[in-house]
Amino acid sequence: MRERIEEALKQHTADYVEIRIEETKSTGITYRGKDLEEVGTTTQLGGNVRAAVNGGWGFVSFNRIADLREKVSQAVSQARLVGNEKTELVEVPPVQDVVHVAMQRDPWQVPLAEKKRLMDSYVEEIWRTPKIQTSTVGYGDGYRKQYYANSTGTYIEQERGRVTARFGVVARDNGNVQQSRAGFASSEDYSVVEGRHADVREAAEKAVAMLDAQPPKGGEFMVILDSTLAGVFAHEAFGHLSEADHVYENDKLREIMVLGRTFGGNFLNITDSGQVPGLTGSFAYDDEGVPTGKQYLIREGELVGRLHSRETAGKMNEAPTGNARAQSYSVPPLVRMRNTAIEPGETPLEDMLAEVKDGVYCKNWYGGQTSMEMFTFSCMEAYAIRDGKLAEPLRGVNLSGNVFTTLENIVAVGNDFAWDPAGGTCGKGGQSAPVGDGSPHVLISKCLVGGQ
Repeated sequence: MRERIEEALKQHTADYVEIRIEETKSTGITYRGKDLEEVGTTTQLGGNVRAAVNGGWGFVSFNRIADLREKVSQAVSQARLVGNEKTELVEVPPVQDVVHVAMQRDPWQVPLAEKKRLMDSYVEEIWRTPKIQTSTVGYGDGYRKQYYANSTGTYIEQERGRVTARFGVVARDNGNVQQSRAGFASSEDYSVVEGRHADVREAAEKAVAMLDAQPPKGGEFMVILDSTLAGVFAHEAFGHLSEADHVYENDKLREIMVLGRTFGGNFLNITDSGQVPGLTGSFAYDDEGVPTGKQYLIREGELVGRLHSRETAGKMNEAPTGNARAQSYSVPPLVRMRNTAIEPGETPLEDMLAEVKDGVYCKNWYGGQTSMEMFTFSCMEAYAIRDGKLAEPLRGVNLSGNVFTTLENIVAVGNDFAWDPAGGTCGKGGQSAPVGDGSPHVLISKCLVGGQ
């Protein structure tokens, strides 16, 4: 494969050319309610050529890997049609590497029938709980082997793996509908989805328990976010604003996201990393052959970095970060997060609670949206805080506000930390990519809570 790819890269007339070929296989098992909707295994082989000429890009994808040189010519011809500026790509030292996936328990050594039996048992566990209206259960695993080479001398063979199981539960009592969820994911161990019956049962019981909760009163309150919700906030509300293609293309965002600007207290640190073992947002090299690492976005309250492809780094005269990611060989890479997190601080949760006379404790999430600097999140589980103690459960709690104001209102960061065990996927530009979110507990002095 290497000889064929490198031979195809010779004698081109573009500023830059890269070839990416992928072999993939995946398993999917899904249920809606008690019914099995889908079970199967798929395999794919395909690739693409991407070329840059005078700042314009050409992209050709294919399922047959013959005639690679012809595919290079097609991509170069496309790039010439649109290029009318200067190609600006940050320089990256050439890499020669082979990266193998290291599975502790390989899902591809587990028979499909055994995987289905495990998921069947989880569905049965959910439906043992009264007042369940419906549920969704999904299992997935995947393996990708990628061959990557570019015209600057990089050649990389890289394997990636993943396994996920996600459970959504909806309970109903007359017109009152509540939901809960659980999930588990790993890039290296099938065992993460085994033996989860107690977690699945807890998700079902939480959905039912929330039927008796009362809606909150609306207004501004002190709010404590648990690690899962705070991690999602870091990803959705701030991480996307740190993706350099958004910043470069938006005049308003460029005025806001100025490096060196203060966004929070000196205890606030937000990072994005591709090198966290076991997380599905981790990998050695991005889809432009750039090594991944840990990138600080906010350090001690100050904006110090953003996430880049080679092109955005070149245009903004900043260092590459290894954040160019593609859903598959059929699409070009976009600037994407990997594993985004708020780093732990020094405040115990009990000290945060002691600071709150009248507030809300929010755990997990099941929905939300962002629009530039504005956000809204729906809390999966919430409790009133009265005089420093957790009180009655609340349902239908929504948090909303301006992300920059909310960052300034963070007054304490917990000394605990956890990655969301479910992992996640992030959508952008019609593509979806596996990501991770993590955080300790976070105390916000003032946040808008939707309610009565």
